[in-house]
Amino acid sequence: MATVERWLLPDGIEEVLPPEAERIEQARRSVLDLFRRWGYELVITPHAEFLDSLLTGTGQELDLKTFKVVDPLSGRQMGLRADITPQVARIDAHTLRRQGPSRLCYAGSVLHAKPRSLATSRSPIQLGAELYGDSSASSDIEVICLMLETLELAGVEQVHMDLGHVGVYRGLAQAAGLAGEAEQRLFDALQRKAVEEVAVLTESLDASIAGLIRALARLCGGREVLDEAAQLLAEAPDAVRDALASLITIADTLAVRYPSLPLYFDLAELRGYHYHTGVVFAAFVPGMGDAIAQGGRYDDVGAAFGRARPATGFSTDLKSLVAYGESMTQPSAGGVWAPADPADSALWGSITELRGRGVRVVQALGDQSVACAGAAGCDHQLVRVEGAWQVVPLSA
Repeated sequence: MATVERWLLPDGIEEVLPPEAERIEQARRSVLDLFRRWGYELVITPHAEFLDSLLTGTGQELDLKTFKVVDPLSGRQMGLRADITPQVARIDAHTLRRQGPSRLCYAGSVLHAKPRSLATSRSPIQLGAELYGDSSASSDIEVICLMLETLELAGVEQVHMDLGHVGVYRGLAQAAGLAGEAEQRLFDALQRKAVEEVAVLTESLDASIAGLIRALARLCGGREVLDEAAQLLAEAPDAVRDALASLITIADTLAVRYPSLPLYFDLAELRGYHYHTGVVFAAFVPGMGDAIAQGGRYDDVGAAFGRARPATGFSTDLKSLVAYGESMTQPSAGGVWAPADPADSALWGSITELRGRGVRVVQALGDQSVACAGAAGCDHQLVRVEGAWQVVPLSA
């Protein structure tokens, strides 16, 4: 009979050990405190929901990532959350039902049936912030700035930003009368920047619109791209020009607030096209193939829950944030070793007082001696000095 290796974990599913777990937890607390200072309120969402709620408005990609089970109580199909964003949108639209802007944030484990790429975890800790109820570029700017402040807090260095706006392509596709399979084929070609294929797919379109769609494939680069796009799209439909104007406003504000931040623009970047409705953005760092943080606008997602609301937000994987962050690489160091003496009330009082001040105190068990202090991560000890318990360095 074959031996079952019960310690094995599925591919892409990992456990987090000390001291890494402490680093991740400290980062979670620090980032949530940052969110609170910006006015974002924490929500905690369930790990499993009915599938028709969990996948609302998110498209096929999230569907393929979601583990599916049958609820034995109702007989309905459920999913284990692969993305917390739709759950937060439901809370805003249906549960809270606030008027005006609402700022919500979250942090929790998600589970992916399929990893985003071969090198990524299937059990990331998703952390993010969402802003509902305002459709202006000011909301997008706030969310992007909060994302950048999150990366700065974590000590993530050499960040560069990619920005696009799905409204540019969507407006041109609508003006061209594209829909269904024809639009999907053109969408796929633009994503691959297959210039010749885009030209073939737009041959039958109105010449003026076809020329603008073909131009999207090469409208990528620095800030000058937006100026070129403004000239090329001067006669485009209002929706296209409005989308570009919003992107320019966001870009100019970021350039003022973060003058050293490299910005890259791609008007054919259609990440999350079937989900996002406006600006899309992602932060990258050297050595990491995927974005370390990403987000965008996804207006009206709450319609499925009874109330359409403008929405914009970002998310990141807390594990990646810690792995690439310089300021979150060291857990709190040291601690105080206390001897085992359950009858000594003065010793217990000293231990309690230290813990009350936030000091880490490890008390010996049974016949453990101070020789065990180092293995317990302690660099100080409690010793009796002239009848009183005092903290002294471990080597003393």
